Amino acid sequence: MVQSKGFTLLETVIALAVISIALGAAIRASSFGADKGYELQQRTLAGWVASNVTNELLASRSFPDMGAKGGKAQEGRFEFSWRQETGITPNLSVRRVEIKVFASENPDDVLARQVSYVSRVTN
Repeated sequence: MVQSKGFTLLETVIALAVISIALGAAIRASSFGADKGYELQQRTLAGWVASNVTNELLASRSFPDMGAKGGKAQEGRFEFSWRQETGITPNLSVRRVEIKVFASENPDDVLARQVSYVSRVTN
């Protein structure tokens, strides 16, 4: 009886199939992680844009008019669009201000949202 010291063709094919499945899963996982990292970066910067718009409103000490207005802002290497919607509250001396921030290339996807309440300043 002769003993072979190598692998059969079937064993080699099965080993290659297992390795290719494992590598495919690893590539998919790293791609998913990279996409989520990019999205997290955009959402973080969009949150900063919303905070900046809110802080500008609060620093101006003005009572915002009802309705909506918008603008553009750049944070990091990204360009964002923002929309400020001002609404009423049960207290007529307080207004509800909602800031929504969008990526300029995708204006349908809200990346950040911030709600604040601004009161009328009396001297």
